[in-house]
Amino acid sequence: MRNEFLPFSRPCLSAEDADSVREVLASGWVTTGPKAALFEDRFREAVGAGGAVALASGTAGLHLALKALDVGPGDDVVTPSMTWVSAVNLIVLAGARPVFADVERDSLMVSAETLEGCLSDRTKAIVPVHFAGAPLDMDAMRSLGSRRGIPIVEDAAHALGARRRGVPVGSRGSAVFSFHPSKNITTGEGGMLCTDDEKLLERVRRLKFHGLGKDAYDRQSQGRAPLAEVLEPGFKYNMTDIAAALGLSQLRRLAEFSARRRELALLYLERLADIEEILPLLPPDSNAEHAWHLFVVRLDINKAGLSRDVFMERLRAVNIGTGLHFKAVHLHRYYREHLPIPPGSLPNTEWNSERICSLPLFPDMTEEDVGDVVAAIKETLKR
Repeated sequence: MRNEFLPFSRPCLSAEDADSVREVLASGWVTTGPKAALFEDRFREAVGAGGAVALASGTAGLHLALKALDVGPGDDVVTPSMTWVSAVNLIVLAGARPVFADVERDSLMVSAETLEGCLSDRTKAIVPVHFAGAPLDMDAMRSLGSRRGIPIVEDAAHALGARRRGVPVGSRGSAVFSFHPSKNITTGEGGMLCTDDEKLLERVRRLKFHGLGKDAYDRQSQGRAPLAEVLEPGFKYNMTDIAAALGLSQLRRLAEFSARRRELALLYLERLADIEEILPLLPPDSNAEHAWHLFVVRLDINKAGLSRDVFMERLRAVNIGTGLHFKAVHLHRYYREHLPIPPGSLPNTEWNSERICSLPLFPDMTEEDVGDVVAAIKETLKR
């Protein structure tokens, strides 16, 4: 057994990161300012987006996107239930109804086919999710959205660095990224909305800071414009320069982080191949470049003779941390009580929700760490 606990995720922070934050603290300008503006520019360039808005969280980005699209009572928003609860909570808080599309069994992602069956005259938006770092094939989805006149906001919280056919996630349409400490780069907490829709970009910029007609930090005046007025009620979702400075430093190492994650993921795939109770997700196809945000497996609970929850508890007892990404949203108590769905309506989602488990994956891990995880899995399954 390991002497030290191995978490399923840990941010990869360096002396350069700390120096970047100290520089901001010494400058005397710590809220939204030049670093946040520069982070937006650098991030936009990195993903090839038309525009980018730095925000307090990825959830803030989804909230503002839905608000900017005027999602409200009487509307439906189609999204998978196999996702983190934030997007679905926001749909409900807007007074709209989430409509859940089933996922493909071995990718845990929706397709144009699964989405199309969920659309109706009430559908106001589609929020597909790039899962675990794998990029969705958005071409057919965009064609569907265009044909039906329905906007798409991609949940790209897992997908920074992912590409399909050489095109980075976030370079087309509208996408929201997260910089939570578990993500591929971190700002502590933070997010970014990228879009090539100028009207959406303008409204999100306004909504993120109280609805003022000027950004929290006006690049021309190097401060807040003195005559800025509220054009509509907004929120307080701006990113600070402290967070942005960390983001800029982390972004410079994105390629390094991505390469290391890929090495570790391929090592997992190799060493888990002979464990019949462990079912990894489908590896990326030839058109996809996986960002490997998470390494998700499914436990064959029948062959293993134990539940996923017991499996995770036994790994923790030998100092191996794991994660659960995710318990399907419609199976959470609130949604069972307020938005009941007949059992079996989302068969692939429900099958996976009972079996998924995220193994440790972060750039500072060693090959020995991967070996410890695989050895612990084998020992756990022997018992």
